[in-house]
This record gives sequence, structure tokens and C-alpha cells, in this order.
Amino acid sequence: MTKLLASGDEFVAPGVKDFFLPEIAFGVTKPMVLLVLSVVIIAVFFLTASSRLKLIPGKFQFAAESVYDFGRNSIAREQIGAKDFKPFIPLILTIFTFVLVNNLFGLIPLIQFPTMSHIGFPLAVSLLVVYPVYHFVGFKRHGFVGYLKHQTIPPGAPWFVLPLLIPIEFFQKFILNPITLAIRVFAAMFAGHLLLLVFTLAGEFLLLNGGITVIVAPVSFAFAIALTFLEALIMCLQAYIFALLSASYIGMALAEEH
Repeated sequence: MTKLLASGDEFVAPGVKDFFLPEIAFGVTKPMVLLVLSVVIIAVFFLTASSRLKLIPGKFQFAAESVYDFGRNSIAREQIGAKDFKPFIPLILTIFTFVLVNNLFGLIPLIQFPTMSHIGFPLAVSLLVVYPVYHFVGFKRHGFVGYLKHQTIPPGAPWFVLPLLIPIEFFQKFILNPITLAIRVFAAMFAGHLLLLVFTLAGEFLLLNGGITVIVAPVSFAFAIALTFLEALIMCLQAYIFALLSASYIGMALAEEH
């Protein structure tokens, strides 16, 4: 992240512009590199852990199995249902780990940039992966007309409210859901990283500015440390929520009832 210092005696607070990093070369930016790096990290992690499976797992195998079990049972099975969840385990597990690693980049020294704080990345996962999958399986199971009815007409809805209810349900299921799915993780990563920047750079400014402000600098740094732990929790939680909602949408698309 670009280092922000004071302009004269005035602190210049970080803002949106500081999330748009300069390109490294040929139009490639740091977030793009981190995105590719996250895929490599996840692939190497699971390939290494599964290369020599043992009946009594070691620590590395146990960690991989724990992540897999969490994605399989606590997310996919819970939200999609025991009957239909198995084909979607790889997708849900990939979404969870992908978002998690890209979020945690914001806490790693020298990297310190959560990739999902760029709206384009979570929006791409939502619009190009989650959105097509859950509508495709819905159309495949219920048919074109049946799925539209399934998504826009709640069971037991009075006929006289349908002219108002159908457009609202259609807008929510086919337009709003994929957008809000992306905005949740983006907003959390953007706001959290911005707060960390504010307290860290404010502490640096107070420390280097001299005078009585030096006394206040440790307070700013203390807030930055506390926010770092809170941000770590939010990063994990947002990855879980993103995968949970993705599985939930698939489960609702496959369900026999609305």
C-alpha cells in the first residue's frame, strides 16, 4: 500500500485512490499477481496434503482434511442438502479457500493487501461462477418455466399480489443476489483495510511529527493492533459467508419448494 505521510503539519488520510496500485509491468498490477498466487497456494496446499495420505494423518494432512470437512459438511451439506450436495463440494470448497486466502493477504507482511477489496474480483466470482451455476442447476431440475415460477412465486401467495410480487422476486433472485453477494465481502475488506491504514499512518505521523503528539502515537498503534485481530476474524467470517450464501443459492435452486 502506498505510504501516506503528512503534508507539512497536516495529516493526509488514506482514501479510495490508495487502493488503486500502480501497475508492475504490461498492465499487470499487484492485486492481479496476488490473485494468481492465491490459486497456486491453494493448489499446492491440497496437492501436497493429499500426495501421501495416511490412516493416521500428520499435522499437514489433518489441516487439509479439516478445511475439506468444513467446506463439505458445514457449508455444502448444510445448505444444499444431503441428497444433492456431493457434486458441489469442489466448487464450494474452492470458493471458500479462494476468498479466504485473498482476504488474508491483507495481514501478511510485505503483501498487506486484501485482493477482495477490489470490487471487480468478488463480482467476477459471483457473476461468472456462482450466478451461472445455481441458475443452471435450477433450470435443469425444474425446466425453464418451472424454475421461473419456482423463483418468483412463493407457495401460498395470494393471486392479487402476484403482479407486484413477481417483479420484486425476479429482481432479487436474478439481479440483486449476485451483486449483494460480491458487495458484502468487498465492503468488509475495503473498510477494514482502510481503518487499519488510518490508525497505522496516523500513529506514524504522530510519532514522527514530534512534540506532544508523540504521547498519543502509542494509542493509535494500539488501535491498529486491536483492529488487526478483529480484521483477521472478519476476513475468515466473510469467506465463510460468501461460500455459505453460494451454497444456499444452489440449495434454493434445487429445492422442490420455494
